[in-house]
Amino acid sequence: MIDETALKQILAAVLGVDAAAITADSNSDTIESWDSLRHMNLVLALEEEFGVSIPDEEAANITSYALIKLVLEELTAA
Repeated sequence: MIDETALKQILAAVLGVDAAAITADSNSDTIESWDSLRHMNLVLALEEEFGVSIPDEEAANITSYALIKLVLEELTAA
């Protein structure tokens, strides 16, 4: 199980938003600061925090809180 508080804190820190503003519906369209550079920094921060390696194909597609959580849960369960 992924620590959602830690996940929200990482998203908030990398994207420059308040952690309380991140919800299950948050995505690259609803968070204005979520651009391609911050996305790459987010992937790196997630890999470091959760001790996983996110494949490039998945890294490009995790553009929402829900997808990030799902991919991290799959990778940490493996």
